[in-house]
Amino acid sequence: MSYTVQQLANLAGVSVRTLHYYDEVGLLKPARVQSNGYRYYEETELLKLQQIMFFRELDFSLDDIRRILSSPRFDMKSALRDQKELIKLKRNRLDGLIKTIDKTIKKINKKINMKDEELYGNFSKEEMEKYTEEAKQRWGHTEAFKQSQERVKKMGKAGLNKVLEESGKLTLEIAAAMAAGQDPKSEAVQKLIARHYDSLRTFYEPNLQMYRGMAKMYVDDPRFKVNYENVATGLAEFMRDGMIYFADSQELSEK
Repeated sequence: MSYTVQQLANLAGVSVRTLHYYDEVGLLKPARVQSNGYRYYEETELLKLQQIMFFRELDFSLDDIRRILSSPRFDMKSALRDQKELIKLKRNRLDGLIKTIDKTIKKINKKINMKDEELYGNFSKEEMEKYTEEAKQRWGHTEAFKQSQERVKKMGKAGLNKVLEESGKLTLEIAAAMAAGQDPKSEAVQKLIARHYDSLRTFYEPNLQMYRGMAKMYVDDPRFKVNYENVATGLAEFMRDGMIYFADSQELSEK
């Protein structure tokens, strides 16, 4: 079924002006535009608008949303699962804030004693922000992904092939360390992991939080895991453990 701008605006509970703006900035184009200028939207556009609305509800910027939806790595089923988890976290946080409000009212009315730290116990967004960054990393839509695209374009095919060859050699070195019975936390393996971390600068400027999220992807995302399991069985888990330990150790040394 096709919808005009007005019909879709009424269906989704957004303004016609919003849909026009999404069209102007390339975020949501209509399926077709008639010769009279009428825009028509179909199922694909309806699902895309739902994605936009979910991301907006989760405080994603329009620039982030545009990068997410235009990425060749975007998978709607995966995004919906992540959105569900983020909305649950948001709901839990809001429920906690409501409880804090109720307790504060009782404190003001002298009905209960309330510790000072309880006044702010549910304001932190840390857990939700951490999950958000991990989700963005899975989809490949962070600023790092943008940097990566730009740098790959500049290095050209020959430069990219050289980088990939060096990356492959490092992966084999790590696999050899694993086969030799080395612990991923050992000094020898951590030196290899440090080289792996530094090698990311060829594509973008990494940070430890991002690196930790990437480590989890090596096991949780089948597309990542298969690349390492094809080199050696168990290598994905070995990489994950070594990378997380590296990130944790670096954070401790920076404190």
